[in-house]
Amino acid sequence: MSSHTPLGRLRFGVKTTPMHLTYDEILRVWEEADELPELDDAWLWDHLMPLAGPPAGAVLEGWTLLAALAARTTRLNLGLLVTSNRLRAPAHLGKIATTVDVISRGRLIMGLGVGGTRQPEGPNPAVAEYAAYGLPLPGPGEGLTRLTETITILRRMWTEEVFDHDGPFTTLRGTRNGPGPVRPGGPPLLLGGWGDRMLRVVAEHADIWNVPGPPHHDAGWVAARARVLDAHCEAIGRDPAAITRSAQVIVDRADPAGTRAHVHALAAAGIGHVVLALPRPYTGNAARWLVDEIVTPVRESGD
Repeated sequence: MSSHTPLGRLRFGVKTTPMHLTYDEILRVWEEADELPELDDAWLWDHLMPLAGPPAGAVLEGWTLLAALAARTTRLNLGLLVTSNRLRAPAHLGKIATTVDVISRGRLIMGLGVGGTRQPEGPNPAVAEYAAYGLPLPGPGEGLTRLTETITILRRMWTEEVFDHDGPFTTLRGTRNGPGPVRPGGPPLLLGGWGDRMLRVVAEHADIWNVPGPPHHDAGWVAARARVLDAHCEAIGRDPAAITRSAQVIVDRADPAGTRAHVHALAAAGIGHVVLALPRPYTGNAARWLVDEIVTPVRESGD
């Protein structure tokens, strides 16, 4: 697979993290972005409590908010970056996602990740969040098994009229999902993660692979993870180029040149889709600022 994405062909999305923000603030950004053809998609996250700032701050639930925003936009592809697989039962999630796909008239991208798991060391913000909502934290291995089962159930809900399922964690009888998704086969599947075992799941199932880009991980790290994904694809006989490579970048409004440099480095590492996460507060024309200060200069800078 090519290790370089031409800058003029980069696709861009915007992410609004619904933490310490009101619905109206988020809606304003999405409606503005919907009018800007330079932005292809818009994203939320999937947490129930703040991960930063005042712990008593507001957080809007992701899929409920996504349905509302789907009804208020007409062009943007949209999704959660990424859905926590631990917050909803698989078939229930499939019904929710299908409903949003119908409301958006086929614009949903199904972003999905393992969700919170027990970690052997280091801080784990999922512990407090899951305890507050009565959710058990599985180990990483169980989390991956549950994720794979959810993917299987989603695919069946989007392609079969009725089915039974007997899996390691879920038993379904006579499952039906009407109305079905707008696109035959269902929405594209985006998987977020970067561990070796997770990248095997990406190779087997994903249409899009998303990772945190700079400043979380530098472009060299992203390129190394991409090579692991390529190897998994080759091992199962899948063309690595069939999977779109995507990364998130937290935008620094005080240093747009630095953000542009991050994007350049990711494109050189083969990333073809960049999600620009807006910092709070969303002042002025935030989506237009992204286009003017990040998207257009990057695309016009050539290779």
